[in-house]
Amino acid sequence: MKSWKVRFVLLGVGQAASMLTSSILQIAIVWYLTQTTLSPTIVTLSTLAGYLPRAILGLFIGVFIDRFDRKRILIFADMIIALAALALAAVAFFGEIPIWLIFAMLCVRSVGAAFHTPSLNAVVPTIVPREQLTRCAGITQGFESVSLILSPALAALLFKVWDLSAIILLDVVGAAVAISIVTILPIARYAVDRGSKRLHIWRDTKEGLQVLRRVPGLMAVMVISSVYAFIYFPIGSLYPLITMSYFGGGVTESSFVEIAFSSGTLCGAFVLGLVGNRIRRLGGITASIGVYGVGLAAVGLLPPSGLGIFIVLSALMGLTLPFFYGIRTSILQSNVSGEYLGRVLSLTYSVSLFASPLGLLFGGTVSEVLGVNICFLIGGVLSVSLAAAMLLTPSIRRSPL
Repeated sequence: MKSWKVRFVLLGVGQAASMLTSSILQIAIVWYLTQTTLSPTIVTLSTLAGYLPRAILGLFIGVFIDRFDRKRILIFADMIIALAALALAAVAFFGEIPIWLIFAMLCVRSVGAAFHTPSLNAVVPTIVPREQLTRCAGITQGFESVSLILSPALAALLFKVWDLSAIILLDVVGAAVAISIVTILPIARYAVDRGSKRLHIWRDTKEGLQVLRRVPGLMAVMVISSVYAFIYFPIGSLYPLITMSYFGGGVTESSFVEIAFSSGTLCGAFVLGLVGNRIRRLGGITASIGVYGVGLAAVGLLPPSGLGIFIVLSALMGLTLPFFYGIRTSILQSNVSGEYLGRVLSLTYSVSLFASPLGLLFGGTVSEVLGVNICFLIGGVLSVSLAAAMLLTPSIRRSPL
């Protein structure tokens, strides 16, 4: 496997398989909770359970990613996620799953994701040439989009004909595929000589913060990511709810919305893969946030009969995502030394995830009190305001990133 393209594609295929089955399970759990409770608070809290452990651990996990073999960490993380799914499947096989147990499983999976995501993105620069990172970020988003396009339709089908326990076991199969590919894939180990075998978690974490401050523009990227996370995450968790409770749809209509959003993301990933090396990256992030906000505001203004327009707007909003998440990742990968990359990635994700629970609580409360459509409208106004603030901030306009 001398070609970096072959290794990159193999890694992407394995992760896409795991993401497909995980997305099917995630959608099935949201539908299960929505149909069982009809409560936006429960749906929001389930999303919170999936993010809060990752946010807390992410502050320090980068130290381990930079210290130890990232390939083994990837395998370890997928095993944690698979074991949590197996435990839940065993309970589901014998009867109804308690809500608290679903929350516990989501927390354990969140721990695995805290190790997995920054490890994966820290591995990519050891495979992909620096000048190709933005294009490959688009290709990675494309792999994810294909999985997300297929998962709503498959989830809708499987949710009707399978027990939840069988869907959970399918996720275990996906994790096994990812583990198998990573196991056979040659991945360079980044050697770090710290003069001591002893681990200094606080000291090493501060080094990651210092790198963020030292590289011009990286701190701005982290702040922007946090504010955007406050806006985006509650909206992402409320798509099934607005489809079912406001637009009057069901599981099938909810799957159409997810497919439209993911199809838009795939188109955006394709465009980023073509032009990623030729655009000003912070400009792409600004445009992404602004267009997403316009779409959200439009959804919030739709009448309950506007389901068809909502599906179209979902595709437009999906189109913007690769230009935010893909470009953000490539900025970090291409501007941070491999010695510190795990910490910088983990810290950036963690700070964003700390903002996410606040957004989720805000979004759940607004949806409960004022209505889920008003939550979308407010999210749109905030997104457009963030994009405008970026355009008016001199340090961002002048940044070389």
